[in-house]
Amino acid sequence: MKGSQSSLILISIIVSTVNATVPGTASANEINQSQKKKPEYNGAALYPKATNTRDLKNLDGIWNFRRSPTDPEYGYRNGWYEQDLEKTGPVIHMPVPASYNDIGEDASLRDHVGLVWYDRRFHVPPWWIKEEQRVWLRFSSVHYAAQVWVNGKAVTYHEIGHLPFEVEITEFVNYTSSNLLTVVVDNTLLSDTVPQGNIRDIVVGNTKVRQEQTYTFDFFNYAGIHRSVFLYTTPQTYIDDVIVNTDIQGLTGFVVYNVTYKNMIFNTQCLIQLFDKNGSQVAGASDCAGLLEVGNANFWWPYLMHPEPGYLYTLKASILGPLGELIDTYSLNVGIRTVTWSNTTIYINEKPIYLRGFGMHEDSDLRGKGWDPVLWVKNFNLIKWIGANAFRTSHYPYAEEIYQLADEYGIMIIDECPGVDTDLFSDSLLEKHKQSLTELIRRDKNHPSVIMWSISNEPRSNNIRADAYFGKVVKHVKSMDLSRPVTIAISQNYQIDKAGQHLDVICFNRYNGWYANTGSLLNVATNVADEATAWFRKHNKPVIMTEYGADTIAGLHLLPEYVWSEEYQVAVMSEHFKAFDKLRQSGFFSGEFIWNFADFKTAQTITRVGGNKKGVFTRERQPKASAHHLRARYLALAAADAGAAPPPPAHYVSDNAPARHDEL
Repeated sequence: MKGSQSSLILISIIVSTVNATVPGTASANEINQSQKKKPEYNGAALYPKATNTRDLKNLDGIWNFRRSPTDPEYGYRNGWYEQDLEKTGPVIHMPVPASYNDIGEDASLRDHVGLVWYDRRFHVPPWWIKEEQRVWLRFSSVHYAAQVWVNGKAVTYHEIGHLPFEVEITEFVNYTSSNLLTVVVDNTLLSDTVPQGNIRDIVVGNTKVRQEQTYTFDFFNYAGIHRSVFLYTTPQTYIDDVIVNTDIQGLTGFVVYNVTYKNMIFNTQCLIQLFDKNGSQVAGASDCAGLLEVGNANFWWPYLMHPEPGYLYTLKASILGPLGELIDTYSLNVGIRTVTWSNTTIYINEKPIYLRGFGMHEDSDLRGKGWDPVLWVKNFNLIKWIGANAFRTSHYPYAEEIYQLADEYGIMIIDECPGVDTDLFSDSLLEKHKQSLTELIRRDKNHPSVIMWSISNEPRSNNIRADAYFGKVVKHVKSMDLSRPVTIAISQNYQIDKAGQHLDVICFNRYNGWYANTGSLLNVATNVADEATAWFRKHNKPVIMTEYGADTIAGLHLLPEYVWSEEYQVAVMSEHFKAFDKLRQSGFFSGEFIWNFADFKTAQTITRVGGNKKGVFTRERQPKASAHHLRARYLALAAADAGAAPPPPAHYVSDNAPARHDEL
């Protein structure tokens, strides 16, 4: 018995070393409450850029990483943030940005619940202090919560993944030696986090060995430093935010702007310049808030709605000193467009639009939810190839670079906050839900591609408390932005839903032929048309179907069509297309979004084969038969809405002429 115990201790040491975990005792896993320091701002409004007055360093790369033991206090007690992690125990290499779950070769890291630790060193150029530059540290996304130290000093704490946060670290950095950056990340989801989850202890014998996370949403709870980490500078007086709204009258475009700055000095003034794509200035002003007028303007149009979609101007905001000297400057892209809506229709630049798109996920092999420019340029190429003009950021805000690409390509976005499967509706949850939207709107307000705010996906909106809850959430959104409609992707039946009355646009999710009447196609078209009509009759608002589809294993072919086969996915889509064509003639139906763009990872269940397989593309971004079927429809719809003939098939089939027979 004694020999067996010694063997187990040896195995434990080996596993701990491989997983970069230091042993500890059992307790609750959460970031040390005493270490929390609230950030100065609600997120981070401006994407970091190098300008004439600002410098920028990217801290992406290979960081050191350690998984916390079961006792979350162990790292705090042993000062892991006070020195390099490699000096206090074993570490492994971890790429940033990336989820940490799929980087290793062991299930314990993939399924870890609780804290993990990251660190790296960085240098600050000496000229930053000579030029009296403020130094800022910005995280584009850490899921779910993060505590940050610089040189052993706590500098900020942030909760809610998928959204950026930043902090000034001027007083914490060394200019003559390297600096230590330490981050502890907590992926724990609870009843009042956004999104929500539950935790239970896993006990072997009388010993708690780990915690297990459960949640109701159908995607994997990837965790880590998911997006880029930046170090950037600003002058002492700096531009804090730029707010832009646009309007159109005839051929004239208007840009309403407001530039705010911090640490004001006397006799400063703003210089505002608007440039077209050729770099020619088309408008200007010398006030920090005002109106720019652009005659014969190029408007921002969606993809396949105009020969030149996604036209962007550049707004350059500068702060000048009393002698006209440049103090700070920042530029951003501006698309001149309007979004309006009636009780039946959504309009872009006063023209009705019909949304053709997807639900999507930030999800890929190895990287999990980590930002990957290769993946997303490919994604946009596929979106354009298939003829879509929109997607929903299901079920959380995506990386800022994705919105920048959407702006350029003319792809419209329904921008969704992390409130998926919202339930219980407590006051503490409400405050965090509103906070997530505060940070989301502050970040994405200037993107012309963002045409709608989605404040939840599939909430338990049959709950009587959902009425007041979502009434308050919508009121909060409207207090920040009146220029875009507000929606929810609703899964409850229209007869029992309590949220729709507060919305501008009704979006609904339904899986006829899959979760309901699996394998049967008989009533799909009728059910979809009837439900969409019922939603409109109840609320007298535009209606969009934001989810429908069927799981499909790529390469599985069964004829007659059978569930999980590529043929069945195509058949389910076709029945929905019949309903959509009928609804397109009803006057109130504004769009169709298939679920999903590509296959994605989920928690392990017997209903998921390696993840959710409802994608029209595989996780490797290869098309299933459904992608070709959807492409034919989306391109035909684009042509019809533009008043053009449908495009020819991708590959020649026939000229439809009878064979000729010449007689002798």
